[in-house]
Amino acid sequence: MLILPAIDLRGGQCVRLTQGDYAREKVYDSDPVRVAAEFESQGAPWIHVVDLDGAKSGAPENWSSIEAITRGVRIPVEVGGGVRSLETARRLLEVGASRVVVGTKLVQDQDLAAEMFAELGDRIVAGIDARNGMVAVAGWVEQSSVSAVELALAMQGMGATRIILTDIAQDGMLAGPNLGLLDSVSSSVTVPIIHSGGIGELSDLKLLYDMAERRPEGVIVGRAIYEGRFSAKQAVELVASFRS
Repeated sequence: MLILPAIDLRGGQCVRLTQGDYAREKVYDSDPVRVAAEFESQGAPWIHVVDLDGAKSGAPENWSSIEAITRGVRIPVEVGGGVRSLETARRLLEVGASRVVVGTKLVQDQDLAAEMFAELGDRIVAGIDARNGMVAVAGWVEQSSVSAVELALAMQGMGATRIILTDIAQDGMLAGPNLGLLDSVSSSVTVPIIHSGGIGELSDLKLLYDMAERRPEGVIVGRAIYEGRFSAKQAVELVASFRS
């Protein structure tokens, strides 16, 4: 189980939203490259970057910050937020992203989603963001009529090799992961799932690890690290201890 520290970009700064609410933003650092380098120095195997401006507007806006992060660390970086075209996905890969996360477009245009999976393979990740089990789109602002399980099955059928599953109600709340949502999706598909949302204590990582065959491949951690609940190093070392 991998730890993926999160860097959410808005206006070039490292921020966090609460429950995906753009009006509930907290700025943590003005230098996201420095934050990424610190995560790398603490042993993080991946970094998860989201362009929040792009997620809302429909196209990435923090290009310079994204490229600076990918060039500033040696570990792989996955990037999402506003990826609504194959051209955008290709460009993110060109500026150094190892994987690109596609969310809203999966619901809006499944033909394009299938084309992305066919061309880019495991360099594309299906991002499924859910509120009350239903998929939200456009930077979590709009609710769809598609369930998380339904979309996960559809994406797997189209060739997705990995899913990032986020519970919006838990995101930024530090109240623990939504194990029910994770269990329902992971029991429906065979592709690896990366969990996001709700991690507030190191003990939450043990809960996820203990899911055994439904254990997520990775866990995205954001606010808990920024609020000093634990460090990326502590999370990485704890998960490593589970395997020993």
